[in-house]
Amino acid sequence: MQAQIESLVKLQAVELERTRLTQAARALPAEIAQAQAALTAVEHEASEATASLSREETLRTRLEREIDSQRKKAAHYRAQQDSVTTPAQANAVEHELHFAEAEAERLENEEFASLERSEAQEAALAALRAQVESLAASLDKTRDRIALRQEEIDRAQAALSAERGALRPLIDSELLIRFDRLCGSRGIGLARAENQQCTGCSMGVRAQTWNQLREGELLSCDSCSRLLYWDPAMTPAPDASMLQEAKSKRRVSKPQTED
Repeated sequence: MQAQIESLVKLQAVELERTRLTQAARALPAEIAQAQAALTAVEHEASEATASLSREETLRTRLEREIDSQRKKAAHYRAQQDSVTTPAQANAVEHELHFAEAEAERLENEEFASLERSEAQEAALAALRAQVESLAASLDKTRDRIALRQEEIDRAQAALSAERGALRPLIDSELLIRFDRLCGSRGIGLARAENQQCTGCSMGVRAQTWNQLREGELLSCDSCSRLLYWDPAMTPAPDASMLQEAKSKRRVSKPQTED
C-alpha cells in the first residue's frame, strides 16, 4: 500500500502542476489584450488630437476669408466718406465702417485664439505620438515574452504528461478511478492526515481511523471523502527535553535489586 500512496502523492503533485500551468497559459492572452487596449486607447486620443488640429486649420481658413472680406468692406466705406453729400449719408457710412473694422478685429482675435489652441494641440499630439511608439514597442515585447512563456509552458506540460503517463499504471485501477473522480469534483483527490486532522477539509479524524492511517493504510475522510494517508516524514521530531524526561522516569521506575 505504501508504494500506491507514494505514487498517488506524486500523481497529485503532477496534476496540480498541470492545472497551474493550464491556468497560467489561459491568462497569457489577457496580458496581450491589456497591452493592445492601452495602445488602442492612446491611438484613439492621437486620432482625436489630429482631427482637432484639422478642424482648427479649417476654422482659420474660414476666418481669414471673413477677415479679408471685412477689410475690403472697411476700405470701401473709407473711400465713400469722401463722396458723401449729406450728414445722414456720412453717419450711415461711418456706422458701416466701424462695424466692418470691429468685425475684422473680432475675427482676428478668434484667429489668434485658434492659433494658440493649435499650438497646445500640437504639443499634446507630439506627446501622444511618442506614447503610441512606446506602447507599440511594449506590445511587441509583450507578444515576444508571451510566446516564450507559452513555449516554456508547453515543454513543462509535455514533461508532466510523460510523468503522469508513467505514474498512472503503477496505481490500482479502482484507486485511480476514485482519485480521478475526487479531483474532478473537489480539485484535490488525496489529502494528508496531520495532527489527527484531514488537511483537505481541516476536519478531525476518528481515533481508530488515525491509528489505521499511522499503520500505513489508505482510507477516506469521513467529511470530504478524499483519499486520506499519513506521512511519517511529516511527524515532528520529539523534543530533546521530553526525551530526557522520559529517560529519567524510566530510571526512577526501574526496580532496585536486593544485595
